[in-house]
Amino acid sequence: MALAINQLIQQKPLSFDEFLAQYGGDNRYELIDGEVFDLEPTGQHEEVAAFITAKICVQIEGAGLPWFVLQRGLLRPSNTGMTAFRPDVAVVDRDELIKEPLWSDQSILTLGSSIKFVAEVVSSNWQNDYARKVEDYAALGIPEYWIADYAGLGGTRHIGKPKQPTLSICTLVDGEYEIQQLRESQTIVSRTFPELKLTAEKVLSANR
Repeated sequence: MALAINQLIQQKPLSFDEFLAQYGGDNRYELIDGEVFDLEPTGQHEEVAAFITAKICVQIEGAGLPWFVLQRGLLRPSNTGMTAFRPDVAVVDRDELIKEPLWSDQSILTLGSSIKFVAEVVSSNWQNDYARKVEDYAALGIPEYWIADYAGLGGTRHIGKPKQPTLSICTLVDGEYEIQQLRESQTIVSRTFPELKLTAEKVLSANR
């Protein structure tokens, strides 16, 4: 969901600490293997992310769960030194935060157990959302991951041919994601939020 920033700006791979010093205060950048990516928060991108957030917050409130949606946080997998994801939507378990070594000082998560749900809204560099993050979020043990490709930008091996707006629901089973592709009026079935009543079309259009 990102484009690599101008290489004249980024002369060399950055460590996490270098990234934090230069870009940590700007929520449009993330770090993957030392490379900085611009998350391209276009208007429609933000509308889709906000729509998902609003619907998820209703579910959390209704179920009385000790969870909240992270607003400006980083996910730094503890087994990688040069990566810091910035999910578009991340649902955090408040009860797990006591285990997070950085949380009390900074909005940084390192443990997959702290995150119950994550969603990414696809932009130009769709490879990160469909490949790298599918692998890393599964390795972290995040139970559910949505890929909201509202413009049908992903490769045909991920969303089929002809390409069209697609919502991919990734559900963790035995350490790997089982992926269901939804389009148009197909109904979302969420293991994390079983009472959620939405179609793919409503999410991908931000219910316009």
